[in-house]
Amino acid sequence: MNRSYFSPAAYLSLLLAVLLGSACRSATADEAALSGLVFSDGAHLEQQRAKFTAGDAAVVSLVEQLEAEADQLLNAAPYSVVHKAQTPPSGDKHDYMSQGPYWWPDTTKSNGLPYIRRDGEVNPERATLTDHREMGELMNASETLSHAYYYTGQEKYAQKAAELLEIWFLADSTRMNPHLEFGQAIPGRTEGRGIGIIETRYLGKITDAVALIRASDAWNPELESGMQEWMGDYLNWLLTSEKGKNESVHPNNHGTWYDVQAATLALFTGQDSLARSMLENAKESRMDEDLEANGAQPKELARTLSFNYSTMNLFGMFTLARIGEMVGVDLWHYDTPNGANLKKALDYLLPAALGQSEWPHKQIKPIKPEELIPHLGIASKVYDPAYAATAQQLLKQYPEKAGSALHWPM
Repeated sequence: MNRSYFSPAAYLSLLLAVLLGSACRSATADEAALSGLVFSDGAHLEQQRAKFTAGDAAVVSLVEQLEAEADQLLNAAPYSVVHKAQTPPSGDKHDYMSQGPYWWPDTTKSNGLPYIRRDGEVNPERATLTDHREMGELMNASETLSHAYYYTGQEKYAQKAAELLEIWFLADSTRMNPHLEFGQAIPGRTEGRGIGIIETRYLGKITDAVALIRASDAWNPELESGMQEWMGDYLNWLLTSEKGKNESVHPNNHGTWYDVQAATLALFTGQDSLARSMLENAKESRMDEDLEANGAQPKELARTLSFNYSTMNLFGMFTLARIGEMVGVDLWHYDTPNGANLKKALDYLLPAALGQSEWPHKQIKPIKPEELIPHLGIASKVYDPAYAATAQQLLKQYPEKAGSALHWPM
């Protein structure tokens, strides 16, 4: 494997963890873990855990629900790329493969090939390739289990999370090779595309899970070394492969989420300067390019699910801004040359989300206002506490999203 992106800083962090041993299983270890979380607000987690310990009824209820979900995962079968029935073009089942969601057989052709695009309409045939679903389930399970461990301290949750991560990423018989050469293939057209990289956009849930269970008895130097190596190899592929390079210059949500992944993995492997450089570049390559003066995102508005994609891309930008905080780059208060910024982009979406006006752009399915709850929680801390009240308003309409309050201020 290519080890060039497993940096000296990462090795030093691992060595310190080994030397400190059980001494690291303390509040100090928690603080170090919390400061680098990508898909949760670390300071908020700390506050919520204190409330849970003190018996705050609302937080206790949320943690009990989290525990119930985590308990269901304790007996979950492991996830792996080798479970799929199909074999990738490489002949190696350890290679991830998926099919582009919006591509369908051409009914004017006897064999349906090459497939044709129907934007926003998911071909159910895609589900026959199970890697995408299993990886998504792994990411969500890792998040649930690691947070359950953080809030309750119960080792069983950390143990299960570590087991799932080892099977997907490290075990010789089940591991995924660290690349996406065969992501989002199109029958009759291509065996894989760079835009398949969007399917790993939540890898930060995995690095967050590792951060949260490092203080547990379930984690050890061998697992740490293996995860550092795998993430380093995948980062190397993102940065150097043809598909990775193509995705890095993609002009819409694909480019945004490429940056999220690469910056996250750079931080995970101890390469803060690389992450910092990417975040500085994002001002021009993402925000300047993607935002109109009023906060609209024209590249996402061109889609048939324009609200969904605007919400998705904005969450990617919010995530970049959160990572920027970790390396001293302020995207929260950056104004583009046309006067746009992240706050305006959020405000542009709110009237439709709150039912105050119709969404004026193409949307072939109902909008999902609840997807803005994390954005609002984050904005309540960065911009204006009033956003928390808006988040609460949506939570009343979508109580199934109540668990968001364990991740974000609101």
